[in-house]
Amino acid sequence: MLAKIRIIGLDPGLRNTGWGVIDVRGNHLTHIAHGVAHSTAEESLADRLCQLFQEILKVLQDFNPVEAAVEETFVNKNPLSTLKLGMARGVVLLAPSQHGIPVAEYAANRVKKTVVGVGHADKDQVAAMVQRLLPQAGKVKLDAADALAVAICHAHFRQSRHLYEEKYTA
Repeated sequence: MLAKIRIIGLDPGLRNTGWGVIDVRGNHLTHIAHGVAHSTAEESLADRLCQLFQEILKVLQDFNPVEAAVEETFVNKNPLSTLKLGMARGVVLLAPSQHGIPVAEYAANRVKKTVVGVGHADKDQVAAMVQRLLPQAGKVKLDAADALAVAICHAHFRQSRHLYEEKYTA
C-alpha cells in the first residue's frame, strides 16, 4: 500500500498568505484544511512579517505536513511592492524550513497549467478547478485556493523532483 504524504501549499503575500493542506496517497488527493494568514496593514513591516511567520508556524504545528510547496514570486511593475512581496515570501520559505520540512518552489504558470490546463488561467479558474479536484474543501477564498493549487502541483511533480535530485545531485 502506498504511503500517505501530507503537503502544505503556500501562496505568499504581505497582506494575505494563502495556505492549504492536503494528503496524497498515490494519485488520490484529500483536502485536510485551508485558510489565509493575514497581517495588519497599520503595523510596521517587521511586525507584519512576524505576524505572517507566527500564523504559518501555527498551521505547521497544527497539521504537521512533511513537505511544503511555495509559489515563486513574479516581478511587479512597482519595485517596492516586489521587494515587500519578496520579504513575505522569505518568511513563508523560512517557516517550514525551520521545522525541517523540505520546500519545493513552483512558478505560477506551472501551477496554473497543472491544475487548470492553461498557464495563464485567472484566479477564479484556479479556484473552480481546486473545488473540482478537492470537492470536500467547499467554497475556498482565492488566496487559499491558490495555495491548494500549489500543493496539488507539488503532489503531481514531487516524485519526478525526487528522481531528478537522486540522479543529478548525487
